[in-house]
Amino acid sequence: MSNIKNAFADGKAFIPFVTCGDPDLETTAAVVRAAVANGADLIELGIPFSDPTAEGPVIQEANLRALKGGVTTDKIFSFVRELRQDVKIPLVFMTYANVVFSYGADKFISTCREIGIDGLILPDLPFEEKDEFLPVCRKYGVDLISMIAPTSNDRIAMIAREAEGFIYIVSSLGVTGMRSEIKTDLAGIVKAVRANSSVPCAIGFGISTPEQARRMAGIADGAIVGSAIVKLIGKYGKDAPEHVGAYVKEMKDAIR
Repeated sequence: MSNIKNAFADGKAFIPFVTCGDPDLETTAAVVRAAVANGADLIELGIPFSDPTAEGPVIQEANLRALKGGVTTDKIFSFVRELRQDVKIPLVFMTYANVVFSYGADKFISTCREIGIDGLILPDLPFEEKDEFLPVCRKYGVDLISMIAPTSNDRIAMIAREAEGFIYIVSSLGVTGMRSEIKTDLAGIVKAVRANSSVPCAIGFGISTPEQARRMAGIADGAIVGSAIVKLIGKYGKDAPEHVGAYVKEMKDAIR
């Protein structure tokens, strides 16, 4: 079992997502530290990809800005190594199967272990194909985090039974992005998850306000926020850390 369980040890977890290298890795490092200082319990670090199919326009644009700025997987590995000198909370990578595959799964995942990455989220990896990466993740003690979508239906129990780290429950169909309301029967999904797994679950996609975060944390073990944070970084650039810190504090306070 990885470090991830610690994110859920003291009540509800607040999980921010940031795109590494947007606008540059120095700013990403400052954003991560500001988030940690203001109560983030686990951070998802996005490794940019040229065709991020699960992402809405906000995160797509962040991916493109980071790639244009010259960010690479190796630079992100070095960045995490430096970050780990003082950042102790769980960190997971969120990227696409092709990024891991083209780097070499064994090399990628063994490096994750070496630099202190606790888990890996691959939104384009179907549950049925996870064996392509799962044995390597287990070999190095990196949790391959499962996602459950509103369309998972009869597969929820199966996915939950085999889950590691935490379960990422996708609140809505479609791509990432802020939503004014979330209509999915999330309580039903969480109930099915809990009947089949003791692994904590957090809800993401579409959460942007303290009220939404409070509601989602009331249903699950935590709330994940990506687009709202990435949007702040896009707006404020190098000055984003203080704004992200204030936002994280407001969200964390809402779910306590």
